[in-house]
Amino acid sequence: MIDVSMYTEDELIPISAIQHVLFCERQYALIHLEQVWEENLFTAEGQVLHQRVDAEHHESRKFFRQEYGMAVRSLEWGLTGKCDLVEIWFDESGSVRRVSPVEFKRGREKENDVDRAQLCAQGLCLEEMFGVTVETGQIYYFQEHRRRDVALDESLRKTTTALTERIRKLRDAGCTPAANYEKRKCDRCSLVELCMPKSVGIQNAGSDGKRVTRYIQAQLRAAERLHDEWENDDGQEE
Repeated sequence: MIDVSMYTEDELIPISAIQHVLFCERQYALIHLEQVWEENLFTAEGQVLHQRVDAEHHESRKFFRQEYGMAVRSLEWGLTGKCDLVEIWFDESGSVRRVSPVEFKRGREKENDVDRAQLCAQGLCLEEMFGVTVETGQIYYFQEHRRRDVALDESLRKTTTALTERIRKLRDAGCTPAANYEKRKCDRCSLVELCMPKSVGIQNAGSDGKRVTRYIQAQLRAAERLHDEWENDDGQEE
């Protein structure tokens, strides 16, 4: 019998971190280590999209059920998160016969594995939860208005688990990787102003001074928003 080590609840990695670390390791560290987040057009559209998905009603038939916004986790792989949609098929005895995750994305299909790896991580969680092999999943791209089948094959599983291990190393190290400006990625990133990839080069990134500056800037913005909310509340009182 193979001895599989299990992770504790505190050791679980958010599935969303897989997408962040594959897009940019510095973005992962800013969000998950430094707790920095900024909205832009793309992230706002994504939030609206997922709110629409979560508001959908569950569909249930005799041998089929749809579950929106299902929380998932795997203690074997150390993952936790939420699936936009899980489709479940049953046999005549009522046992789960097949499970498939469906992820909703605002854009179009990407060349790299950024979306597929996130879907695969969901599949790994579902396998543990339902005790069945999850062979495929689907990604629905709203700009294309169609679902795309994704095979959760051995190659994609290796990519996904390797990314998970990379996240653990970055988390354990506790250091933010250096900035490296790439126009196509950086200009679309919601954290570009806090990351400062143009002004913070490889030789300077990761310094304590820059990290503290970003933290102070984020705290000042939060304080300003809170002050404005208080003023608005006071203005409404009689």
